This record gives sequence, structure tokens and C-alpha cells, in this order.
Amino acid sequence: MSGMARAQTQAPAAERPLLILAGIWVVLIAAPFWMPLVGGYTSLASRILVIGLAAMSLNFLIGFTGVVSFGHAAYFGLGVYGAGMILRYIAPSTPLAVIAGILLGGIVGSAVGALICRRRGIYFALVTIAFQEVFYYIAYKWDSVTGGFDGLRGFQRQPIHFGLFTLDIQKNDLAFYYFVLAVFAIVVGFMGFVLRSPFGRTLLAVRENERRARFLGIPVDRHIWLAFTISSFCIGAAGALYALLNNFADPSSLYTDLSGELVIMCVLGGMRSFWGPLLGAAVFEVLQDYISSQTVNWLFFIGLIFVLVVMFFPRGLLGVFRRRSAA
Repeated sequence: MSGMARAQTQAPAAERPLLILAGIWVVLIAAPFWMPLVGGYTSLASRILVIGLAAMSLNFLIGFTGVVSFGHAAYFGLGVYGAGMILRYIAPSTPLAVIAGILLGGIVGSAVGALICRRRGIYFALVTIAFQEVFYYIAYKWDSVTGGFDGLRGFQRQPIHFGLFTLDIQKNDLAFYYFVLAVFAIVVGFMGFVLRSPFGRTLLAVRENERRARFLGIPVDRHIWLAFTISSFCIGAAGALYALLNNFADPSSLYTDLSGELVIMCVLGGMRSFWGPLLGAAVFEVLQDYISSQTVNWLFFIGLIFVLVVMFFPRGLLGVFRRRSAA
């Protein structure tokens, strides 16, 4: 009887993650319909998805590998400019723009990762900031290509043609949201697949105890480089979507402020959780949208909330929900 009782208690526990995952996707799919009921709008939902994807990409490195990058906005911004320059200078093709943004952010991130993967701690973080400043300076000064301080203008996301069917993401915000959601699902699914693979398990081993991982024969530097590369490709995808969202690219997408905001989102939601940064991004973007409409000092209130979360909820908001559900 004890074995049967144990099996009955284990079955609901095994089903709970699937129910939570299904609930997350139901909320995301239905977001354009329920957000207006609580004062939101479809473009805000699209922005949350894009910035949430960027935060989850950074968390792939911070939360699951254990190395901190304060310069990851560089590869987000390269994704923005990669998509924008394709639409502005080469071809009015949305899929080509997204691919270009992913490749530019990912390839440059892979090259930088190869150079810094042997650094650790504060030295790793400072070098990521240094490289970010280099790319920011290039975007700021190269007026003839990037538009300099005024940004890159004169491009617009284009409808996507599927033979007889056309997805009009240019004028239809709802269609664009579901396009963003589709790209989000592909990139997030890829990250989830990697983290569940043997490679992903070794990343957790590196995070928990790098010295012991070396003793076990894990090539730590190579794993950190690969994690940095994967994170750069994924955040490049978020940058490409950001360019399509705003139909604009400017140097602020490469600046240190954005990197700091992404780190804040990871901490707010929970760095050791896969979905935590998405929750952190949603809270951050909603608060920014509302508070900034009330006062120009909105950063003070965001900072205050961040301090309170760090002091009283060190595992982030999602950690609080998990602890209550477990209880």
C-alpha cells in the first residue's frame, strides 16, 4: 500500500511542470486579448516578449553557466543594426532581416567569447563592458552607415509572403505579435533543449563548482565560450525583433544602461529559473510604461523595487511563487 501511495503522490508532482508550462503558453498566446482589460496594449505585449527573450538569453549565461556579462547589450544592439541595415540598404525582407540580426549578433559574440572565455569574475565582466563600449562607439560615430547619434531610419518591417497567403505584420499589430511569439518560441525552445542536453548539465556543473568540473575532465573554457556564443545568437534574435518592433535602430540599444536593465530583469524574476527573466522583464516593462507616464523620475521607483526584491526575495519573484506552491 505504501508503494501505491508513493506512486500516487509522485504522479501529480511529475505533471505539475507540464501544467505550469502549458499555463505559460496559454497566457502568452492570449496576451493580446487580456492585456487591454488590465490597461495594456498589443505593442506592449510584443515589447515584453522581445525584452523577455533578451533577458532569458543573458540568463542562459548568468543563471545556468555562472559567469556574469555586463556588456551583453552589445550583441542585442548588433542584432538591431543587422536587421535594420538589411531592410535599409539591401532588401525589404523581414525573414532576411531577422536572420541577419541573429548572425551578426551571434558571430561577433562568438568571436568576443573566444577572446575572453579564460577570464573569470570581475575581469570577465569588465572585459564584456569594454567590448560593448567599442561597438557603441562605432555605431555612434559611423554616421554614413549607422546614422550616428540620430540612429538608423528609413526602414520598416515588411509583410511576409507564404505563396497565396500573406502575413501583414507591417500594419497589423496583432499579426506582428504572433510573429514575435513564433520566433520567441523557436529561440526559447532551442535554449530549453540545450539546457536539458548533456551539454546543459555540464554547464550546471561548471556553475556549481568550476574546480570540481575541471577535475572531472570537463573543458570549462570551451563550455563557457559555447554558452557565450549560444547566448549571443539568442540575444541577437531579440535585437532583430526589436528593430522590427520600432522600425528604428539607435546606439542606445548597444549601451551599458540596457545591459544593466537586463541584469535587473534576471534578478527580479529569478536567475536560477528558466522562465524567471521573462517574468522580470514583464514586471520591469509594465512598471516602466506606467510609472514613466506619471513621473520623469520613474527610475527611482524601479530602483527601489529592485532593492526590495534583492533584500527580501533573493530568489526572485518566481522563487516566491515556487516556494508558496511547494508549501
